[in-house]
Amino acid sequence: MTISEIDALRATEHAVPGLDIDAVRTAAVALAEHLEPTPCWGAPALDEVTGCQVVLKHEEVQPTGAFKVRGGLNLLAGMTPEQRAAGVVSASTGNHGQSLAYASRRFGARCRIVMPEPANPTKVRALRGWGAELVLHGDTMEAAAEHACALAERDGARFVHPGNESALIAGVGTLYLEMLTAHPELDYLLVPVGGGSGASAACLVAAAVAPNCRVIAVQTHASPAAHDSWRTGELLARPNRTAIEGLAIGAGFATTQAVLRRHLSDFVLVDDDQVRAAQLLLLTHAHTLAEGAGAASLAGLLATSLPAGSKIGVVVTGGNASPSELGTVLAVQG
Repeated sequence: MTISEIDALRATEHAVPGLDIDAVRTAAVALAEHLEPTPCWGAPALDEVTGCQVVLKHEEVQPTGAFKVRGGLNLLAGMTPEQRAAGVVSASTGNHGQSLAYASRRFGARCRIVMPEPANPTKVRALRGWGAELVLHGDTMEAAAEHACALAERDGARFVHPGNESALIAGVGTLYLEMLTAHPELDYLLVPVGGGSGASAACLVAAAVAPNCRVIAVQTHASPAAHDSWRTGELLARPNRTAIEGLAIGAGFATTQAVLRRHLSDFVLVDDDQVRAAQLLLLTHAHTLAEGAGAASLAGLLATSLPAGSKIGVVVTGGNASPSELGTVLAVQG
């Protein structure tokens, strides 16, 4: 897709109903009694490596270890008591599931999460700790999602799509509202993408709060569905081979793509090895433990040629790395 075609699409495409900056601000009010703002500060050692002024948003310190808890809480907060009693069902590689499990525990709802195998044992343990009923099914997110849909239909529960949910995106948007309110001077904001809830939320907030800030999405070459969907303007399925769990999505999502096509400035692809190297850099230069998806933003920054001295927002979306993943990261320096 050319720049002119993207501009034309932005000019003609309608906004997603119920998903705008007012929805994000409403979510911020709902979340205020459940979560505190996460730290957002500079990283001088990363400035030296990147040649830019880097600001890290530390979502790895959330109670579930990842940013998605914001979306889960916002969705459950908006459900009726009757809907909560029927329960929620979803598919996840871990962090989305944890967000629903945590929120369901807070609101007294039944929560079932379908995970593809093999599942990250750290995330399995956390899901069960928050009270979720765990179902292992299939070897891809797509197979797990189909099974979750079937369970929800059979039992009358609420199926929660990991991306096509306005309430999830609005909840996630609260992190960018915090970040861009504190740092409206940012030139660029880099956001990792699996299904695209984070990047679409970033786009909505940046357009309203910091219109001079350009949002750049980051995904891996091994699972480029969202990237390719954005580039072509069509919802596409692509091979889903990345080892980076939070980015392991094999198809573009309609709701998030609609927002990205209207507002996203650029979309870059990185290799899994570049993500692992970025994880190590965060550990050694920013005292930050990030899972793979949590380091993808930094990997994207290192893979691009942004103007020297630019002020860059880098979102560390999560820190739920398994022991085996950490072993792989530490081996990078060897």
